[in-house]
Amino acid sequence: MVRRILDAGEEILSEYGYEGASTSRIAATAHISPGSLYQYFPHKDAIVLSVLEHYGDELVSRVTARMTEQFEQPAPVIVHGTLTVLLDGLDVAPPFLRAVVEHGPRLDDGRALRLFEERIGELVLAYLTTQRPGLRSDASMETAVWMLVRMVEHLTVRYLLDRPPIPRERFLDELTHLALSYLRPMP
Repeated sequence: MVRRILDAGEEILSEYGYEGASTSRIAATAHISPGSLYQYFPHKDAIVLSVLEHYGDELVSRVTARMTEQFEQPAPVIVHGTLTVLLDGLDVAPPFLRAVVEHGPRLDDGRALRLFEERIGELVLAYLTTQRPGLRSDASMETAVWMLVRMVEHLTVRYLLDRPPIPRERFLDELTHLALSYLRPMP
């Protein structure tokens, strides 16, 4: 039953966004009564937060899988491949993506987003320290990874929401170049 409610919540968020989502719409889409829905979730925000946490977990799993299967590849290959998976995973219905970036952090004081960023950061740091040692000092590398993860995240979200006249592959190539250039040793 919980999975059905969460699937309905995701569908409603994708169609109507956070503002248009309601427990009544979610219950109707899940083909249950509002009373049944309230046995599992006390309010709309609890459903939305659960949907967004599940979405974040799935996205981290996909990015992790891509990075680990390409761990031995040259940096441009792994960066481009990882960014492609991230872009694909974030390329959801704009109302859903807006709910993720605008309302998700408000619902849990940003904990889920920070956890997502930390998990991706740990993957990037693991890759860089084991496969590309000597790029920067450890402290400098941690700072660089923190900044890189948030830069990539922001640019990817803006690309998907703004839909600029930049072809997808060109965006990925530019973002790959930006990430690789940023990670070069500092003078």
